[in-house]
Amino acid sequence: MLDRIGGPEGLLRGLFLRAVEVADPMRTLAAHLPPRPEGRVVVVGAGKASARMAEAVEAAWGPCEGLVITRYGYARACRGIEIVEAAHPVPDAAGVAATRRMLGLLETLGEGDFVLALISGGGSALLCAPAGGITLDEKQALTQALLASGAPIGEINGIRKEISAVKGGRLAAAAYPARMLALLISDVPGDDPGDIASGPTVGHDGSAARALAALDRWGVTPPEAIRRFLAQGGDPVRPDDPRLSRVENVICAAPAQSLEAAAALVRGAGIAVEMLGDAIEGEARVVAADQARHALEVQARLAPGDAPVLMLSGGELTVTRTGGGIGGPNAEFCLALALALDGAPGIHALACDTDGVDGAAEVAGALVTPETLDRARAAGLDAAAALEDNDAHGFFAAVDGQVITGPTLTNVNDFRAVLVQPRG
Repeated sequence: MLDRIGGPEGLLRGLFLRAVEVADPMRTLAAHLPPRPEGRVVVVGAGKASARMAEAVEAAWGPCEGLVITRYGYARACRGIEIVEAAHPVPDAAGVAATRRMLGLLETLGEGDFVLALISGGGSALLCAPAGGITLDEKQALTQALLASGAPIGEINGIRKEISAVKGGRLAAAAYPARMLALLISDVPGDDPGDIASGPTVGHDGSAARALAALDRWGVTPPEAIRRFLAQGGDPVRPDDPRLSRVENVICAAPAQSLEAAAALVRGAGIAVEMLGDAIEGEARVVAADQARHALEVQARLAPGDAPVLMLSGGELTVTRTGGGIGGPNAEFCLALALALDGAPGIHALACDTDGVDGAAEVAGALVTPETLDRARAAGLDAAAALEDNDAHGFFAAVDGQVITGPTLTNVNDFRAVLVQPRG
C-alpha cells in the first residue's frame, strides 16, 4: 500500500506539502473578501503570510494603497501595496520604521474610509512599536529571553501587548473612525484572534501586573526600563473600547483545515487516522515522549496485515534553551521522538512548521525513520548529547533528515505526523 504512494517518507513529506497548500492565501483569502468598497481603501498587514495575502487581495481587487510588513525573503510583487521586509523572530529597525509609517498612514483616515488588515503569525515581531520610551535594544533583549524561556505563546503575547503601541487592539484604534475588516491566518493554539500576531486588531483584557507575574513565572528578567514601565501600569485598548466598534475580525485559514486535508489524503489510501488535536502545547521533548509512547501502544494493537495508523497533531510546542546548539521545536520534537522510539521498526514521523522556518533556522523541520539513530551512530553522533545541547538542526543535517522548503508564504503553525505500521 505505502509503496504505491512513495513509501513512508514520501507519504509524510507529501502530507506536509498538502497541509501547506491548503493554507495558501491565494486559495483561501478570496472567499472572505467582500466586493471592493467605494471610496478610499487602505491595506495594511504584518506576518509571514501577509505579503502573499496582499498579493491575493490585489488579484481580486486590483492595485491597492497600503503597507504590509513581512519576514526577510517572504516578499511578493504587488502592484500598489508596498511590501517591507523586516526581521523575525527578533524585531529590527526596519520593522520599527515600517510600523511607525503604518500607524501614521492609518491616522490620516476618516469615517468614510475602509481598512483591510492582513494579519498572520510572525506579526508579533514584524509589527514593532515599543511603547513608553522603551528602546528597540530593550525590546530585542526581552524577546530573546522570552523565546529561550519555554513560555507558551499566549503568555509571551500577553507580555508583548503591554509594552507595545501597536499590539492589543492599538493598530485598529489608530484607524478609527475608519471601518476595518481584519483577515487573519491563525498560527496559535485555539485560534484566538487576540493571540494571532499579539492581536493588533483585537482588544486586550490583560494587565501589566499579569505580564510582570508571567515574567517572574518563566524566570525572565526584563531590562530595567521595561520592568519600570510595567510597574507603572498600562493603558490597554479594552475589547469594549469604542474605537474597536467598527472592526470585524475573520479567520480565513487555521491549523485544523490543514490537518483535515492531510487526513483526507491518507483515508483515501486506506490508512486509518487518529487526530491528536490541533492545539497541542508544551515542551517539545515532553510531547515527543508522550507521542512515542502512544505510537508504540498503537503498534502493539496492530496485527500483521492491518492498515497503518497515522497520528496527526498541530499546535505550538516550545523549547527551554539550556544548550548552545541550533534547533527549533519541531526538530527537537523529532530528535526526542527518535530517542524514545529507539529504532522501533515500522514507525516514521515528520514534524515541521508550516511557515518553512523552525525556530530561527531556515529549515522547516525534520523526518524520523527507524534508521535515524543507526545513521547517527555511523556518523559518530550522540543523539542524547545533541538533544541536551538543543542542537536538533545540527543532528538532522548530519543524518540527512532535514525538511527544507524555503518560504511557504503561509503559517498555520506546527504540523506533526507519526505513521505507525504493524511490526513485520
